[in-house]
Amino acid sequence: MDFRELERDNMGRCRLNSPVPAVCRKEPCVLGVDEAGRGPVLDLEALKVADSKTLSESERDRLFAKMEEDGDFVGWALDVLSPNLISTSMLGRVKYNLNSLSHDTAVGLVQHALDQGVKVVQVFVDTVGLPETYQERLQQRFPSIEVTVKAKADALYPVVSAASICAKVARDQAVKNWQFVEKLQDLDTNYGSGYPNDPKTKVWLRKHVEPVFGFPQFVRFSWRTAQSILEKEAESILWHGRAPRKVAVSGVSPVAGSGSDCGGKPGDVPGRIRTCTSGETGPDGSICDGALAPG
Repeated sequence: MDFRELERDNMGRCRLNSPVPAVCRKEPCVLGVDEAGRGPVLDLEALKVADSKTLSESERDRLFAKMEEDGDFVGWALDVLSPNLISTSMLGRVKYNLNSLSHDTAVGLVQHALDQGVKVVQVFVDTVGLPETYQERLQQRFPSIEVTVKAKADALYPVVSAASICAKVARDQAVKNWQFVEKLQDLDTNYGSGYPNDPKTKVWLRKHVEPVFGFPQFVRFSWRTAQSILEKEAESILWHGRAPRKVAVSGVSPVAGSGSDCGGKPGDVPGRIRTCTSGETGPDGSICDGALAPG
């Protein structure tokens, strides 16, 4: 799995995929969709795969290597979304919630398989949100394909289990080899799994929260766990030109693209860093997403 494109620019998204097996352009194929990076896979039950969450990292790596060896009848594709893209999508002027982002990404990957000439006749999907609503949307978008969306599909259908493994292996590699764009001193890379219930992850977040700028763009700052730490650990900002009050910093990294700019307010001091209140309208008509902006 070649992550050089993601390493060159990990602020947005990139697509990774294997070559399409020739048989998949000739024979009817089944496609599975699961999320950790959201990946459809063309597969057969012979791989004996399982839900990636029940497997160790080494077992997932072994099974993914097996899929690569069986490239004459198995193909995969992944759309890797950066934490920065997810956060700015969810907190932008036009809200784009995580479920909608997941659904649209899945649609794009199914369409990608079709555009590559794969004869997809069935799609099995591990649900995000209500399965009935998600299935209806996919079925309307791809009327000639039989669509099945279920909760825990990664434990029910081998093809979704394979997708789960591909997505999790990709996420493991991306997290393990993350290229920080910020020049951070004394950077500790022992950040654990990145999941909210991982004690290592929480310790790392508290250690690396910057009092003014918040977190590096490695952190999905729309995540409730990250927001809670910002509220407790980051500095408050005193607003100028209005009744004095303090607001917690709710933005992150001073990196281009890490959040929407808020317009200046009367009385703001030039060159000072401030936050705006989520939902506040700037003079340019933009809606503040809570990110840091130059005053």
